[in-house]
Amino acid sequence: MPVTELQDIERSTVRKVFWRIIPYTFGLYVISYLDRANIGYAALEMNRELALTSEAFGFAAGIFFIGYFLFEVPSNVALNKFGARVWISRILITWGIIATLSAFVQSATQLYVLRFLLGVAEAGFFPGIIIYLTYWFRAKEQATTVALFTAAIPVSYLIGAPLSTWIMDHVSGFGLSGWRWMLLIEGVPAMLAGFANFFIMTDRPENARWLKPEERAWLCRELNQDEAARRNVKHLGLVAAITDPKVLFLSAIYFIYQVGNLGIGMWMPQIIKGLSSSLSNFEIGLVAMIPYAVATVAMVLWSRNSDRTGERQKHSAIPLLVAAVALGATGLVASPTVAMALISLALAGIYAFKSPFWSLPGLFLTRSSAAVSIAAINSIGNLGGFAGPYAIGYIKGWTGSALGGLLFLSFLLFLSFLMTWFARMHNASEAPAPLVGDGARTPNVS
Repeated sequence: MPVTELQDIERSTVRKVFWRIIPYTFGLYVISYLDRANIGYAALEMNRELALTSEAFGFAAGIFFIGYFLFEVPSNVALNKFGARVWISRILITWGIIATLSAFVQSATQLYVLRFLLGVAEAGFFPGIIIYLTYWFRAKEQATTVALFTAAIPVSYLIGAPLSTWIMDHVSGFGLSGWRWMLLIEGVPAMLAGFANFFIMTDRPENARWLKPEERAWLCRELNQDEAARRNVKHLGLVAAITDPKVLFLSAIYFIYQVGNLGIGMWMPQIIKGLSSSLSNFEIGLVAMIPYAVATVAMVLWSRNSDRTGERQKHSAIPLLVAAVALGATGLVASPTVAMALISLALAGIYAFKSPFWSLPGLFLTRSSAAVSIAAINSIGNLGGFAGPYAIGYIKGWTGSALGGLLFLSFLLFLSFLMTWFARMHNASEAPAPLVGDGARTPNVS
């Protein structure tokens, strides 16, 4: 086949796959994070109505991650067995049902139970999508595609902040408070997406009827060659992939990171309210958009720079240092404007870390082993999502200020920076062979 014809097939295939997969999975992750994080906005009214202390709210926000931890790896194993189309649909429908039921809780205990079950329902979604992307994109394209997918996290806050607070301030009726309507309304999209996903998602390139036969053949051949070219990596069984020392070390890094990341995310509305008590719920939501807008831009630009240079480890570490310094400074300033600028910088660092980090397992594992390991890292690491909100709740109850807890989170992010910077992800005799590619370049999707 002439070179020009091959180049045309490559351009058309990459473009079709990108626009079919990335915007769709991005939208699903926005829905996921909206249902996970909207408890932070609900707390502006819910804590008073349910008589929740700071410690009780921190526990309710964090217990989600206990259920998530317990069922993450089993869920990812099930995804490999049943296929992404079926299993992602199941995840979406069950978490949507539980998210809507959360609107009717009458006590702290009921809230704890449903938040735990929400974690169980959602377990496996993130690592499942990360592995799903490797079925469709070559190594040199995966870093940017992962970044664009995970950019849904700050974008979900961008959307969720004004949406959630607007619903709370303007929707009422049938004896339900604004925060209850918010949880109810925002749970519905997950259920609808779950039913639609069964008909939209394609498990593997060989099943993609929306590609031409020559495009399917080209993509399958490229992906097979990509996998065959990955030498000097280990293939591990289920238990070994979870207990490998490097996997456990990455899990520890991600745990410490998540303490800081999710501690800020769950408490952001109350931190902003503490900076200015005159703001309405909707105004708090508008202010909360600013740090996440900055974080979204930083996340994509930093990932593209990592793709351009082909370097992953330092690109994972440096954002953690920036976040640690900015977050520590936030707890020491009195000006609300300066505090929000520093929080924006901290979140930029926190989110810029994500995409380079998820390439690290591929430096020493085959793709199939990395699939289980990513689930294990995400599972163990997300226990930090329990520790972070609870730690800030405890410190807020002790000091009377949520900002005091930011110094604690700053120290943990600095610790995760040191661990990431000095980690050895492959032996000196081995050439890196990443899951989410070294020497990658941004896919041409124009």
